[in-house]
Amino acid sequence: MNMKRQYALTLSISLSLLAAIPARAEALRVRMAPGEHWWGLCNNFGCEMPFTATTKFSCDLRTNNYAHQSLSLLCSDQGRVIWCDEPIAADIADGVINLVSDRGAITVESAGRTLAEAFRHAVREHFRPSGEEPELLYFSAPQYNTWIELTYHQNEKDILAYAKSMIDHGLPPGIFMIDDTWQLGYGTWEFDPRRFRDPKGMMDRLHTMGYKVLLWMCPFVSMDTPEYRRLQWASNPDDVKGWPTRGGLLMSSRKPGRADVPPAARIDWWNGTSAMLDLTHPNAVAWFTEQLDRLCRDYGADGFKFDGGGIGFYAGTVAPEGSPRRTYAHDPNASPARQSALYGEFALKYRGSEYRNGFGFAGKPVIMRLHDKAHTWQAVRRLIPDMLAAGFVGCPFICPDMVGGGSWTAFLPGAPFSQELFVRSAQVQALCPMMQISASPWRYLDASHQKVFSQSVALRQRFAPKFVELARRAARDGEPMMRNLEYAYPGQGYAEVKDEFLMGEDLLVAPCVIEGQSEREVIIPPGEWLADDGSRVSGPTRVIVKTPIERLPHFVRQ
Repeated sequence: MNMKRQYALTLSISLSLLAAIPARAEALRVRMAPGEHWWGLCNNFGCEMPFTATTKFSCDLRTNNYAHQSLSLLCSDQGRVIWCDEPIAADIADGVINLVSDRGAITVESAGRTLAEAFRHAVREHFRPSGEEPELLYFSAPQYNTWIELTYHQNEKDILAYAKSMIDHGLPPGIFMIDDTWQLGYGTWEFDPRRFRDPKGMMDRLHTMGYKVLLWMCPFVSMDTPEYRRLQWASNPDDVKGWPTRGGLLMSSRKPGRADVPPAARIDWWNGTSAMLDLTHPNAVAWFTEQLDRLCRDYGADGFKFDGGGIGFYAGTVAPEGSPRRTYAHDPNASPARQSALYGEFALKYRGSEYRNGFGFAGKPVIMRLHDKAHTWQAVRRLIPDMLAAGFVGCPFICPDMVGGGSWTAFLPGAPFSQELFVRSAQVQALCPMMQISASPWRYLDASHQKVFSQSVALRQRFAPKFVELARRAARDGEPMMRNLEYAYPGQGYAEVKDEFLMGEDLLVAPCVIEGQSEREVIIPPGEWLADDGSRVSGPTRVIVKTPIERLPHFVRQ
């Protein structure tokens, strides 16, 4: 090992992590080289990347995946890779990366001289892609989600009207997600008969319109329902076909092993307090499989929007006041990250489904979505760096949150709402891997802004064949569909660029993400580029472009 690699490996760690090290934990201290930039860990931290000598940052992936996708991977623009199979805690300060792992070994590897070489090395050595393609409809057309329109009032009549309105306004059919409260209750996965008179007929009509339909899903079970009592106290394997043994369906509030069924852990989440399935036990897997298979068989569901399942729920770091701070699984050796991963692995059986939380899904054909974004300009500015960061945790198939944000309170009567923000959000999404529509443009925008929105969708459809091909390629080679400039053009001083991106190698996109911005600077990498206004630009250079509301600046390499 040469001196450049040797000095990066030492045995000491920062005091900030010392107290958190359990017995048998592994610790590592990595000093950054002069001018080195790093990316990875979790795409919730896109705005904090790249990590540099001036960065002060810490996270703990062992107990939290920050409502996003995480991976114990860091790649640098000097060709270095830090890797661990298990979740790690990281503390970055004064040019030093301090790392702790409870279980797996942490390695530092030299893989070349550039960010792309480092990432490709990680793909080859640590998460070689399966080669299985994701559902390509995500890339060939926009997605539609009923959340903002209907929130906790999902119902057959309004769902059909919403789906029809998109087609009536000239938008192509795509993935269609029926969100939370279609069901009778959490864990009672039947259409609520009070609001769905003919759910099978509704699903058939959506299919006839050209949509593929996903149903919202979670691992929680309401604790005041017959289904909960059945799952908690079931003692006879014959109660549910396929149960191999007694009990074992719900996360427990105490260690298993007693003769009686231990009480279920109470889990706090955004919709209250519930029990949660224990997918380390085959009974829970059998029961959950039965519920979802029935929805596919009896109603024609094409997949599910898998929500929840974050590491924090399994780690017991979220609990009601006065209740136990720990949750216990049937398998005592399953870490919180492993339990969370089991939820995601279960979902892999239902191709075409969408995820939000996950650790270690690199190389798998999963559709990942950013966590809910507010209806603010700050949130719009986060879209690009957070999606770019998803590539560096091995999730190339990344979907931004809903156009205009996923915070439903922003769309209530009287709430502050910006048509400009809505349109600029749509423009960011138009030329990224996926685009998800929820709030109806036809209700919230005036005629001029509706026109700009429709133009954004039409522009996306022009490039849709390219995005489908990029998705197919990513399924084979694991590389990001959406790339920062440093990845494609190393050593040009582009490491800090966070407000423009490349799709593949030859589509450069530079949206306007600042309120009232009438022009912006665009960094043009080497090559000959054809701009959206017909002008030609020779790179490398910087140009000032006008950004009226109807313009989404983009450049195609010639």
